[in-house]
Amino acid sequence: MKLELIATAAFGLEAVVRREIEALGYRIIKTEDGKVTFLGDERAVVRANLWLRSADRVLIRMGEFEAREFEELFQQIRALPWEEWIPLDGRFVVNGSSVKSKLSSVPACQSVAEKAIVEKLRETYAVERFAKSGALYDIKVSLLRDRATVTLDTTGEGLFKRGYKQRAVAAPIKETIAAAMVQLSFWKQGRILVDPCCGSGTIAIEAALLGRNIAPGLSRTFAAQEWEAIEAGLWKEEKTKAFAAADWELPLEIYASDIDPQAVAAARENAVEAGVEDAISFSVGDAAQLEAQGKEGGIIITNPPYGQRIGEQKEMDRLYAGLAGFLRRNPTWSMFVITADKTAEHKLFGRPADRRRKLFNGRLEVCFYQYHGQKPKGPGKSGGGCDGHQDR
Repeated sequence: MKLELIATAAFGLEAVVRREIEALGYRIIKTEDGKVTFLGDERAVVRANLWLRSADRVLIRMGEFEAREFEELFQQIRALPWEEWIPLDGRFVVNGSSVKSKLSSVPACQSVAEKAIVEKLRETYAVERFAKSGALYDIKVSLLRDRATVTLDTTGEGLFKRGYKQRAVAAPIKETIAAAMVQLSFWKQGRILVDPCCGSGTIAIEAALLGRNIAPGLSRTFAAQEWEAIEAGLWKEEKTKAFAAADWELPLEIYASDIDPQAVAAARENAVEAGVEDAISFSVGDAAQLEAQGKEGGIIITNPPYGQRIGEQKEMDRLYAGLAGFLRRNPTWSMFVITADKTAEHKLFGRPADRRRKLFNGRLEVCFYQYHGQKPKGPGKSGGGCDGHQDR
């Protein structure tokens, strides 16, 4: 079945998600704020959920049309092929949103949409009542400037729910954001990666999953796995392929530390759950005193504490000064920092970032600052480790 699929994403990550979809071999139709639309089929639903690292959800676009009156909304939604997806015992819920549209009442739009779907299914199955004991189908009707987009969510819990995070710490970063940070950096297998403010270990774990080509959705389930319209065999086939595609023992040089011993313990536990604990060296250490031991060409990717979430201002200033000093002493290293502190760019380095990107970590607006190091010269440019990162 030919489908139009939508991968939703945090604002600012559309280009990253687009590249991930293209790497899976699917054709992009368009890229908009917060979503990338592409062509696929039922197998594409499975593969996108398993493999997309930086997207939030994978949706099936059921239809898109103008709707300025409730009757128009009703008839257009009723005309959609709901019977192709929702069986007789299917449970469905309708959510909605409305922005700058004549149909401004979201509850009213949801009610109209639900009645339209019920009428279509009653006509299809020739019944008056539905058991609603089967799989769940999450439908959303989004109105923007009088244009309705109707989608069916195949993911269920957001894609950031990888399943490995058994212990969290204060101010966690979403897994999808962490994966995007790694992909936006210069890091690849064979280079050092350091997160000196690792918290629950999300950045290091996402880097290890990427470096070893482990599908981020391999250890979880998705809403569409329960659907009759997508053969169970497709999920089994694609999970088997994904498992075989992973390089489970590929050596990686990833170091994760934090000044808080409890955070390091949580990070280590999460890495064990993700199956990549052997790829990451964990330690307790002060990011402000980070040292490179003369090694060149490393990559620092980190989410340091900032005032809107955790940490005192004085301590943050000390941390920024330490990281800035590290870069001055090690000009071949690159640093990628995400923070909501709008003064961090100059506090960190006293100069503008080489690149910056506005992102959203949940509802919190943050900026991803990118400082590019000089090209390393000579042998041993990417080996070794960092002080305070060698207890494994």
